[in-house]
Amino acid sequence: MERFTVRKAGIMARDGYGGGINVIVKSDLEACKKDLQNFIGSRIRLTSNGGRKRIIVHEGVLDHCYPNVFTVRCSRQNCDMTPEVVSYSYVDVLTKAVEIAMVSAVSVSAG
Repeated sequence: MERFTVRKAGIMARDGYGGGINVIVKSDLEACKKDLQNFIGSRIRLTSNGGRKRIIVHEGVLDHCYPNVFTVRCSRQNCDMTPEVVSYSYVDVLTKAVEIAMVSAVSVSAG
């Protein structure tokens, strides 16, 4: 399990794989937020570790970027009701707990 320690200079994250300590400073958080704001309205795929060899994948449209979190509006499969909204923090992205990939809008035509 990763441990996070809040320091005055930033957040220290211990690498769960026996590696070193990575320090995340406020400027890293601001840069991550700014980068994600450029993709509001774009389709993205979020991949995170659900524990016990389980991978959670959410695919949807980047909805909002708030000061500490961003939200993604995901369409539920086999359901015509309201879409699911998931939120992640920028720290999750910087510590690689969540991986983000842009989904290309490739249309397939039948014929």
